[in-house]
Amino acid sequence: MGDLFTTVSSWLSGILAGAGIPPEAAAWIFAVGRAFLLGVSGLLLVVFLIWFERKAVARMQDRIGPNRVGPYGLFQTIADMLKLVLKEDMVPPRADRILFHLAPVLAVIGVVGLWAVIPLAATAYGVDLNVGALYLAATGTLGTLGILMAGWSSNNKFALLGAFRTVAQLVSYGVPAMLAMLVPVLLSGTMSLPGIVAAQDGFWFGFAAPLAALVFLIASLAEVARAPFELLEAESEIVAGFHVEYSGIRFGMFFAAEFLHAFTIGALLAVLFLGGWQGPGAAEYPTLGALYFAGKSFMGYFLLVWARATLPRIRIDQMLDFCWKVLTPAMIVLIGALVMVNRVLTESPIWIRGGALLGVNVIVAAGVISLLSRSHPQTPVGAHGRPPLPGAQPCATTGMGDEAGEKPA
Repeated sequence: MGDLFTTVSSWLSGILAGAGIPPEAAAWIFAVGRAFLLGVSGLLLVVFLIWFERKAVARMQDRIGPNRVGPYGLFQTIADMLKLVLKEDMVPPRADRILFHLAPVLAVIGVVGLWAVIPLAATAYGVDLNVGALYLAATGTLGTLGILMAGWSSNNKFALLGAFRTVAQLVSYGVPAMLAMLVPVLLSGTMSLPGIVAAQDGFWFGFAAPLAALVFLIASLAEVARAPFELLEAESEIVAGFHVEYSGIRFGMFFAAEFLHAFTIGALLAVLFLGGWQGPGAAEYPTLGALYFAGKSFMGYFLLVWARATLPRIRIDQMLDFCWKVLTPAMIVLIGALVMVNRVLTESPIWIRGGALLGVNVIVAAGVISLLSRSHPQTPVGAHGRPPLPGAQPCATTGMGDEAGEKPA
């Protein structure tokens, strides 16, 4: 049972061969079966992710969370799913019905499609594309297209405003995310995701390029539109955002796509920077490698849950400034420096090469922090912690009970 995936595949191949099915037809059956299994597994995983996130966030915020339906509230998500399925599916009278119905489908496909190239273990992956990283970038845009279609087709100004914010946020943060994804591609010399994982044997790219891993995590967090970047659904400003006109199962599809996308970010972080399924004994026992991959993916997903529970929402101008003035320039400089260092030290021992790459990340990060501290100097404050008015001198604070600006006797 060390390689459960090959065992099951051989068993199914024997059944199909015994039924007299030609090898070409059996290959097609296997491809369709793997795609169906990945899609169903991902959607079933959402049930657990919703329950876990509600319980984890509740504990972080000193609450209890779901605890009524089933043991520890495990069946609460199933009850919510049944409620969404049974609710009336309403469509605005003047909506573009074709695009309105297609938008949630694209949102789900854009997330589930990413798992086609993610290697779960040494012998378990959908397909090994030699342009796997490029496939991730192309497929991920389907979710953005679905959100744009949802806002446009709803014929609602609030939904349309949420769709416009999609262009400003998701497309903007896609730039540093793609630049961060280039780092493991450059270090491994391939865009194949199984090849990137294999290149991390003995040394994870997360140790050689921690700044790129951090930028990828932040940019992906913004792409999935979660706190502190959930401006697409800022309820206090634009009601419920792009899906304000959706109800029933179609609203549930947007909801499921968001949770599955959050876990997919953890999986991509594991593949690109944490060695994927790599670990002690993973090459000899691929089933053990799948457990390593699941643990690393869940760790990345927990970081997103933690951020959602603790960080406040930022303004849209702060969000865009952070993308275009901090993350994107930092990644451009980092990639240029990594290319030069990696080229010079290609034949060097792995510990020398890794140490030099890590040093480049530290230098770039220190430079970014230094520039940020200089561009945002501390503002002098008055007696009550407020900045002084323009042209006024800062007030001198005095002891307890003294009037602001008065010198003690």
